[in-house]
Amino acid sequence: MDTPEHPLELAEHLRGIAEDAARGVGPLLRGAFRSGAEARQKANAHDLVTAFDQASEKAISAHIFAACPDSRILGEEGGHQGTGRIEWIVDPIDGTSNFAHGVAFFCVSIAAALDGELLAGVVYDPVAELMFTANAEGAWLNGDRLEPSGTPEETASSLMTDYPSAEALELDGPAALEAFGTLVTRYATVRRTVSGALGLAHVAAGWTDITLGFDTNPWDVAAGVLLVRRSGGSYLPYRYDDEVRPVHEAPVYLATGPRTSAGTAVAIVEERVAARRAKGHRR
Repeated sequence: MDTPEHPLELAEHLRGIAEDAARGVGPLLRGAFRSGAEARQKANAHDLVTAFDQASEKAISAHIFAACPDSRILGEEGGHQGTGRIEWIVDPIDGTSNFAHGVAFFCVSIAAALDGELLAGVVYDPVAELMFTANAEGAWLNGDRLEPSGTPEETASSLMTDYPSAEALELDGPAALEAFGTLVTRYATVRRTVSGALGLAHVAAGWTDITLGFDTNPWDVAAGVLLVRRSGGSYLPYRYDDEVRPVHEAPVYLATGPRTSAGTAVAIVEERVAARRAKGHRR
């Protein structure tokens, strides 16, 4: 099938490709889950990879190039591939640490962009068989439109975050633990889930109210950005510099469901970003 030129048709076309690519690696990931998959370190002991990350990305890339030859791919494992007009941003397993340790909270994340604008996104939970998708017209879960109501009262809200990570503790020092303590005190529930993409999908579905992340990569958030915004939520990007870049390239974010109050979380994110900027931290 030729790539459509009309923006709405193009977005829907890309959404279908992303959904098929993600679903296609579901059997591989379900079969490997809790089977003793061996993980090895990448940057450090907190950054893991398995053979199934690499095999999944290879299969996803092959599907994308076959379905949409005018493509290029930015993948967590394979880096840059291709030179086409449509950019695909792929995380074959977001939450590899969970996957490797038998925790059923990981996903496949695939987004498609044109000239830096996100057009389609998919976050697929292969264990629970949850397919979150978004395009220019909305967001869906297993075909049903996502329209979360949000929790307007801040103290009744739930929050997901991986902050502070070991790297954040090293960078921010005691302030990181103080910030985490404020979050735990302020919100009804704070969960550390180790999958930013799936956390964003849960905000889009209304299963959690707020999520925030520091020092993320485009493949961690690109699909989730679209899910949150197309479901009526808010996605706020933060940068350590003044460079103009696409929203999914910002290294820090805070996302909320519609009508959700998150003043405490916003203040913490802005304070930490300002402190890092003042120290000359860039990413």
